[in-house]
Amino acid sequence: MKLIFAGTPEFAATALAALVAAGHEILLVLTQPDRPAGRGMSLQASAVKKVALTHGIPLFQPERLKDPATHEPIRAACRESGAELMVVAAYGLILPQAVLDLPRRGCINIHASLLPRWRGAAPIHRAIEAGDAQTGITIMQMDAGLDTGAMLLAEAIDIAPQDTAGSLHDRLAELGGRLVVEALARLDSLAPQPQPEAGVSYAGKIAKAEAALDWAQPAVVLARKLRAFNPLPGASAGLAGETVKLWRGEPVAGSGQPGRILAATAEGIVVACGEGALRLTELQKPGGRRLASADFLRGTPLTPG
Repeated sequence: MKLIFAGTPEFAATALAALVAAGHEILLVLTQPDRPAGRGMSLQASAVKKVALTHGIPLFQPERLKDPATHEPIRAACRESGAELMVVAAYGLILPQAVLDLPRRGCINIHASLLPRWRGAAPIHRAIEAGDAQTGITIMQMDAGLDTGAMLLAEAIDIAPQDTAGSLHDRLAELGGRLVVEALARLDSLAPQPQPEAGVSYAGKIAKAEAALDWAQPAVVLARKLRAFNPLPGASAGLAGETVKLWRGEPVAGSGQPGRILAATAEGIVVACGEGALRLTELQKPGGRRLASADFLRGTPLTPG
């Protein structure tokens, strides 16, 4: 098919590469403008832009799409070049109805959850944080709502006990690429299914303030947060006036004043929680690198209490 593609991060780049490999003709790629990143805060191209440049695909990087004048490249791709459909994956900009109406066969979205659970910006993080046993990919028709369109295809995967947002993201990205290629191959025979009204939940964007652990919460909840916020934004806690990143840990038996250290050995730093305790096994001081608990303690000796 002749397609337009809209997406920005690595999740979307995986899908774009899969569409190219499957032989689809991508007439135009929409991605967010280059953003400052890294220690030097130099402008960095999105993962999707890098794939598009590799394959010589025309790019369009608007700041927003509210102004009808910004729709012209999309309109031209549809009316002059014959783009039939737009595929969207983690684009990050709202597509107004006027844009959704431009492709002859509409727009479809690759969403990283089993809709209607976890509509919104951070479905991978929220699924882990909530302790879900499964998640998946839904290919859906786009409408003006927030991930409310009719579903075309879906496939579930298990969330492993040690999955982080990073590891689960990578598996879902591969699944999304495979599933959107399958959906396009079967597009004429797929019957759109309205999303059920029951089971709707929203995956709000992760706020920086959520990174700081509240030790009054149960250890099992905090252990899920460690996995959900790895690699971004990274869970954190205060230690001797510094903010320490906490990357890995597990709930263990223990009790005490929440936030107090119960044990500090090579096996881990055990911190009392509202229920049980959390054994931290990978930590990072400001400006340092991630360290196993044994290595962390060599540079930062800690004692119970």
